[in-house]
Amino acid sequence: MVELFSQSPGFFIATAFLFALLLGSFLNVVIYRLPLMMQREWREQCAELQSTPAPDIPDAPFNLVLPRSACTACGAPILAWQNVPVVSYLLLHGRCAGCKQRISTRYPLIELLTALLAAACAWRFGFGWEALMAIGLSCVLVAISMIDYDHQLIPDSIVVPLLWVGLAMSLLHPMPADALFIPPTDSILGALAGYLSLWSVYQLFKLATGKEGMGYGDFKLLAALGAWLGLESVPIIILMSAVVGAIVGIGLIVLRGRDRQLPIPFGPYLAAAGWITMLLGVDTIKNTYLDILL
Repeated sequence: MVELFSQSPGFFIATAFLFALLLGSFLNVVIYRLPLMMQREWREQCAELQSTPAPDIPDAPFNLVLPRSACTACGAPILAWQNVPVVSYLLLHGRCAGCKQRISTRYPLIELLTALLAAACAWRFGFGWEALMAIGLSCVLVAISMIDYDHQLIPDSIVVPLLWVGLAMSLLHPMPADALFIPPTDSILGALAGYLSLWSVYQLFKLATGKEGMGYGDFKLLAALGAWLGLESVPIIILMSAVVGAIVGIGLIVLRGRDRQLPIPFGPYLAAAGWITMLLGVDTIKNTYLDILL
C-alpha cells in the first residue's frame, strides 16, 4: 500500500479525500460537543466551589463518544447508514429520517471542506509524513475555526496540544523535505513571536480603550502556528488575517447592518491565513508579494 501511494499521487489524493470525509464527520461531533462539555465542567467546578449540588446536570456521561449521535429535534438515534458523510445527507434530502426536521447544511459542508483541505495537502506535499501532519493540522484548524465562530472561544484542550506538537516536530529536523519540519530555534522563536505579538496588541488596545480587543485563545493559536511554520510566517499570517478580517467585518456592518459592538471571532481568519501559509510556503508568498509591488 505504501508503494502504491508513493507511485500513484492521484490514488493518494483520492484516499486522503475519502478518509477526510470521515474525519469531517467526527469534527462535527467535536465542534458541537466540546463547548458543551466545557460548560458542563465549568458548572460542576462552580458548584464544587460553592459546596452546592450542580443543578440541571444529568448523571449520564457526555463526551465525544457517548451518548450516541441523535437528532437534535426529536432525539431519534442516528443509524450507521444515516451517518455516512455527505452521502447520507443527500439520501435523506437534508431531513431527519424520523421527524423530518431539516438538517443544517453546515454538517455536510464541514465534511466536504475537511476533505478538500486534506486533498490539497496530499497534492501539495505528496505521500509522506508532511502530508499526514498537514492533514492533521487542517482538521484541527477547522474545529478551532467553527468553535470560535459559534462561541467566540478557542479551547485550550485543542490549541495547547497543537502548540506542543509543533514544537516537538522541530526535533525531527532535518528530514528529506523540511517544509513542516523546521529547526527547533525557528519553531521556538515562531511560537514566542506569535504569542507576544498579539498579546502586545491586546495590551495596547486595552490601555487605550479600556476594552479587550481579542481573547487569549487567539494568542495561543498564533503561537501554535508560529511553532509549526516558523518565525517568518508570523507577520504573514497576521497581515493576511487582519486584512481579511477587516474586509469581512466591514462587509457585515455595511451589508447586513451588524452591530459594531458585537465581537467578531478572529480565530477563523488566523486559521485560514495559517493554512494558506502552510500550503503555499513562506518563500512563495513573499516572492509573490514582492513581484506585485515591484
